[in-house]
Amino acid sequence: MVTKEVVINNQVGLHARPATFFIQKANEFKSSIWIEKEDRRVNAKSLLGVLSLGIVKGTAVNLIADGADEATAVDTLSELIASDFTE
Repeated sequence: MVTKEVVINNQVGLHARPATFFIQKANEFKSSIWIEKEDRRVNAKSLLGVLSLGIVKGTAVNLIADGADEATAVDTLSELIASDFTE
């Protein structure tokens, strides 16, 4: 299991379009992936789950992955967040 804390810095947070990019990227991996905000953890491959966290600009979240490609998954998703969701 790999865990990494990241801060969401894009203008709208992890909402609508950025959330869609994030979920599409998460679904490229075989590992189970979660995103955790405070005491809530949701499946990072679920749009409703991610949107339910209400992640706004400046929010710190934990990315958690468990599986065959866990390290690559966390690194790739961290890079996507750091790039403010530009492809």
